[in-house]
Amino acid sequence: MKLSVQKIQILFVLSLIFFSCIQVRAEPQNPKEQLNQSLIFAAPPPPKDIGEPGKRTEAGSRGCSQDMNKPLTSSQKRLTALVPVYSNPELVFGTTIAEYPNFLFYVPYSSDFAYGEFVLEDEAQNQTIYKTSLTGTPGVVNLRLPSKAAPMEIGKQYRWYLNIYCQKDNQIIANVEGYVKREQLNPTLKTQLEKATPSQRITLYGSNGIWYDALSVANELRHTNSQDPSWRALLQAVGLNDFATEPKVECCNLESSS
Repeated sequence: MKLSVQKIQILFVLSLIFFSCIQVRAEPQNPKEQLNQSLIFAAPPPPKDIGEPGKRTEAGSRGCSQDMNKPLTSSQKRLTALVPVYSNPELVFGTTIAEYPNFLFYVPYSSDFAYGEFVLEDEAQNQTIYKTSLTGTPGVVNLRLPSKAAPMEIGKQYRWYLNIYCQKDNQIIANVEGYVKREQLNPTLKTQLEKATPSQRITLYGSNGIWYDALSVANELRHTNSQDPSWRALLQAVGLNDFATEPKVECCNLESSS
């Protein structure tokens, strides 16, 4: 009898390990901070054909000229892409249904110090490079692909990079990178979205694992309805709760460098 119990315990542990391999990182719920409990982000299984895993948070700024060796304090936040990250191995990945999705980042650098470069690479490794200015204060920036660019194709996977350069010497000082895939919008979900309020759309996107669109709507809604908990709930769901109170920064249009 003891042997059977041990076998059951072992199988249970192995099952937990297996399912943890396809879960996005999440912070434990704080019972004192009840968010939108109806909002669920159902992360889709990560693609199996991705090579390099990506990087959600810059490991550490490489400085800028004479500031090269200036350390960051423990309270300073680093350049971070506001996207899910999978574990085993670490993989930065999210989906969208948009032709021209929004990419959101926390950028701690100001315009008098640095400028940005956003790169989108298709499956054939063709790159489109966009330059962007920054703003005077750190915050959450929204980079939207310009409508003049070629739209992202359904079923295709793209790699993106955000590189930050020093204004003084044009040397790269920080970067993050990851993947995005454009999915087909099914007819049932399309009908539901057309009838939904912004808050309901966020829940629909989230429950269908469509990260970029869910976060984009939540980013807009948090400014028109400060009581809506969707923004914080989504970030908390993928372990980014520390960025929930960071301000939205109006800036950063993408301009093709070609």
